[in-house]
Amino acid sequence: MSEDLVKSIYLGIGSNLGDKKRNIERTKFNLIANNIKILKYSSYYESLSWPNPNNPKFLNVVLEIDTNFSPSELINKCKQIEKKLGRKRLPKNSPRECDIDIIDFRNKKTIGDLILPHPRMHTRNFVLIPLFEINKDWKHPILKVNIRKLISSLSNSDIRSIKQI
Repeated sequence: MSEDLVKSIYLGIGSNLGDKKRNIERTKFNLIANNIKILKYSSYYESLSWPNPNNPKFLNVVLEIDTNFSPSELINKCKQIEKKLGRKRLPKNSPRECDIDIIDFRNKKTIGDLILPHPRMHTRNFVLIPLFEINKDWKHPILKVNIRKLISSLSNSDIRSIKQI
């Protein structure tokens, strides 16, 4: 299939508080309940908390979804789901039950206040490795670099510090 025909939406979901696996499953359930169709999902990956590795480890997955929502409607739905699952607005990067990020929205670039694709996704092992699992041909919409090259540019410690569960 040509790249132009496949314009997917990818979400990253993470949890590092409570029953992390259950939090992610509840997030998926809530996405479906909000008319967001899950097409594919990665395995679970455990990684160190960033930027403070002393915080509890994260469990992460990447989903390929389909929805009729606009990017801003989707991010609003995601924030409602995070809140419903117990996320409180604490200082940036605090431990949390649920974190949902839009990784890529049909190759779109920044829309209003929403920065697309996710501005730091290309440096994050917990996004790139699960994304690679579900789409080995994904290409960064702005950098125009394929995912294999992005993964190979991660540090050895970044690659060693994540494990599939």
